[in-house]
Amino acid sequence: MRNFILLFIAIMFMGIPHAKVFSQTANGGIYADTNNLLIIKVGGTHHERGVAQGELLGSKITDIMHNYVKPQFGSSTLYNQVRAIVSAGSLFSIDSVFIEEAKGVIIGMNSSNTNTQNLDYVDIILANCILDIQSILQAKEGMECSSLMSWGDATANGDLNGKSIITRHLDWIIDPVLTRNQVMVIHIPSEVDEQPWAEVGFAGMISVLSGFNSNIGVFQHMMSDDNSHGVLNGNYEPIWFTLRKAIEKVDPNQDGENNVNDVKHYIDNQPQGFADGYIISALARSTEIHDSLVAMVAEIASAAPFITYRSNAFADSIPSDNLYTANNQIARNNSMNLCFRYNGVKNNIGNGTTMSLDNNRDLMADYSHLNSNYQFMTFVPENDLFRISIRDNIAAYLSDDMDLNIIDLFEDNVFIEPTLTIRNKEFYIYPNPTTESINIDADYESYLYQIIDNSGRIIQQGNLHSKTINVENIANGLYHLIVFNEDKMQNTSFIKR
Repeated sequence: MRNFILLFIAIMFMGIPHAKVFSQTANGGIYADTNNLLIIKVGGTHHERGVAQGELLGSKITDIMHNYVKPQFGSSTLYNQVRAIVSAGSLFSIDSVFIEEAKGVIIGMNSSNTNTQNLDYVDIILANCILDIQSILQAKEGMECSSLMSWGDATANGDLNGKSIITRHLDWIIDPVLTRNQVMVIHIPSEVDEQPWAEVGFAGMISVLSGFNSNIGVFQHMMSDDNSHGVLNGNYEPIWFTLRKAIEKVDPNQDGENNVNDVKHYIDNQPQGFADGYIISALARSTEIHDSLVAMVAEIASAAPFITYRSNAFADSIPSDNLYTANNQIARNNSMNLCFRYNGVKNNIGNGTTMSLDNNRDLMADYSHLNSNYQFMTFVPENDLFRISIRDNIAAYLSDDMDLNIIDLFEDNVFIEPTLTIRNKEFYIYPNPTTESINIDADYESYLYQIIDNSGRIIQQGNLHSKTINVENIANGLYHLIVFNEDKMQNTSFIKR
């Protein structure tokens, strides 16, 4: 393992003089550009932060819009029809400050001569509602995320000393446009009712797919086993804007605390549900009095029951003070729909009371990943730690980790030293996708293996002394490969075409 001290800059806001090391604007600058993640910091009003994002990310936003978002609709005709609906304002309920921020993004892109596709603010809003829109069009995108939260008794015996932690996979369909445009945006608001926060996603996002402030982290998953869809007259709040408000606003529910009840506050403000089925993981500091204030999972949908919460009190088969979620309903309708990743964590967590920072992360890396893994992140609020690895040529969980200090992230003027560490890449497969065979890159002399389909059925297994498994005779689709080597089990996923 080796550490690298990476380039750092001092980012100043509000006209304070600063050294120009990377691209900067009056209200923002680049924090770091390493490990395939561009990190920027923006400050001021919503409009000013939008302008800064447009100036700093304009070429990436153009790339995302032209080469990813628009092609999702299949034709320019359909895209323009959806644009007109979004512009009319009857489909989605979006706070006016976000509209102003989107307009600011376009102003920033125009001023930096990066708006080569003549985008306007409606395009930015549309991109931030894409999951909701796809549900209404009944064309769901393949986002398969998972997360594991631990605190209290679960972490009391390790290096966390009872503190709370969440590790989260962001898995999406592999696309080179998304791969090259992964971005983290740190917001330092000037509004008195707002607080510093950060989101990790893709260029052009002014909402939250994965985000946190100093006290709370929120992370969105798809609820894949929900078949309901939003309707055109639903007037929904897009889920990513709901999550943004939950971490941007200061004490939303006015109880004097900043915990998961602030996330519930904004979810409960949508009693008609959301445009699609989503699962939200939210984690706060372990210093909260009750478990239900430290960690919660919300299973939300566009059909009744619209909102179902899961806390540590729910008998979810994950022991001790741990909450795990993937993409299926657990508490909603008391479904307990366990997928192979859920069972992987459940079967390997033991009694759930030996969770260290590394154990929490290793459980997710070993038993909950997919090869379509873009971002692999860990949030430990009481240690002021955000650890992240990013997809480049290989899945994020196999890539190098970068540690970021949350206190530094949210300071207006700091010298930055992100720290990079090399992960153990002892097991991965190629080619992926494949048509005939998969090769295993590992130091195994012999091993047992199983290939499992999405229903959990074993479709192929064996004992091999070679590094190649023939899959020519299995049907096309997504599969999960489990390899047993002595007392160690590792798994990964592959696509057969």
